[in-house]
This record gives sequence, structure tokens and C-alpha cells, in this order.
Amino acid sequence: MKPVHTILLLAMIAIAIAPKVMADELPPKEKFMQFLLMGQSNMAGRGLIEDEDKKTHPRVLMLDQENRWVPAKAPLHFDKPSIAGVGLGLDFAIAVAEANPEWTIGLIPCAVGGTPLAQWMPDGDLYRKALTRAREAQQAGSIRGILWHQGESDAATKELAESYAKRLSKMIPQLRKDLGTPNALFIAGQLGHFLPDQDSKGMPSHWRIINEQIQSLPKHVEKVAIVDSTGLKHKGDKIHFDSESLRDLGRRYAKAYLENRSE
Repeated sequence: MKPVHTILLLAMIAIAIAPKVMADELPPKEKFMQFLLMGQSNMAGRGLIEDEDKKTHPRVLMLDQENRWVPAKAPLHFDKPSIAGVGLGLDFAIAVAEANPEWTIGLIPCAVGGTPLAQWMPDGDLYRKALTRAREAQQAGSIRGILWHQGESDAATKELAESYAKRLSKMIPQLRKDLGTPNALFIAGQLGHFLPDQDSKGMPSHWRIINEQIQSLPKHVEKVAIVDSTGLKHKGDKIHFDSESLRDLGRRYAKAYLENRSE
């Protein structure tokens, strides 16, 4: 039997040399299609991780917290490591990869739970962080789309809810300009139809107005697709989609991309 310290040393070595996708192993830049994931907790993912979510796809990668390209698996996000779980990004990427056998898909996770639109506007801290990560990713490929799911935080007041589309429609073209991707499709998903009309403190929630605002985005900005969340379920808290619904939502985002892409 090997001494305990030898076993520990071997384990540490195994972790250190675990397969990572290095720069010279990445696909050609013209075949590496990337997607930026932005928003709050339902984009970051709070679904229970199951065995199927741990499997990797040979042509689906993610940019990890250290800006390394690694095989994508749940959780994609690291905004709140203790609760980050299944999101919509992985199933989106797999569906797009399967529809385009010549492509490798790269996901750029940037979502942060509990964040308002203000932080994602061009003068916001999360916008700047997402832009930095996206530019790092662009060295290896090209950004073809921006996946957006946010709005629960802005449902807190009627004023924020009613100005949602106006504010978001200012961010979208600026983001495209900053990324140098004028044709990148912006895909926005509706909030869950299961959201309560009052929050935990009894204050009104204006999520229905947010969904109306999201639905109106194509009237304000070009190259925007909307994803319907009808029929999807929450995980028991009436806030977050459950795992199966998030997988379904990811496939709906993929359908929206495949039907609306302009390249």
C-alpha cells in the first residue's frame, strides 16, 4: 500500500495536469463561434445539477474564471459558487453546435445574480467586466450572439419596468460597437410566467410590464430576437426556473438564434 502522502501527491499532480483546452488546441478562428451570456440569476443558472449536465460536448467550450478555454459543463457561471447551477447556456450551445457541424461554440459566462439593468448599462461595472472578458475571448474567435436574461430586479418599481426597453435599447447598439460586432444577434428571454405579483415583503412586482417591454425590443433595435418562456416551471421558489425548464429555455434560445442569424 502506498503511503498517504504519496497518494495525496499523486492526486495533486493529476489535478495539475488535468486536460485544459490550450491556445494551440483551439479551432481555427473562423470556425470558433462565441456567445456572450449576460443578465442575472436565471442566466447564471440556479437549477439542480444532474448527471447529464456534467457531460461535455467535443465542440462546446467555455471561458472560465481565469479566462481559459475549457470544456463546457454545469455550472457555467461562477458569480455565486455556492448556489450556481444549471443554466440555459449549455443546452443552447449544444443545439447550435449540432446544427453547425463545422463550428466549435465558445460560451463567455458573465451573468451575476440579483443585478439590475443599471449595472449592465455602458457606464456600469458589470458591462465593463463583460466587455473585458469578451475582448479576451475574441482573440480566439468571433462573437456571433449575445444571450440576455434579466429583469426581475427591475420589476421592483413601475418606473423602472416601464423604462426597461428604452434603457436596454441604448445598451445593445453600444455593446455591439464596443465589441466591433454590428451583426451580433441579441437574444432576450421573457421572465418566468410563474413570478408572483407581489414580492416576499408584499410589495408589487411589475414583471408583466417587463415582459411586455422585452417583447417590444425588436421595435426599437435591429437584430433582436425574443424567446417566449410560456409553460416553463420554477424550482419551488417562484423565482428561478428549474433544471429541465432551463434546458428547454436554452434550446428555445438556440432556435431563436438559428432562425434569426444574419451571417
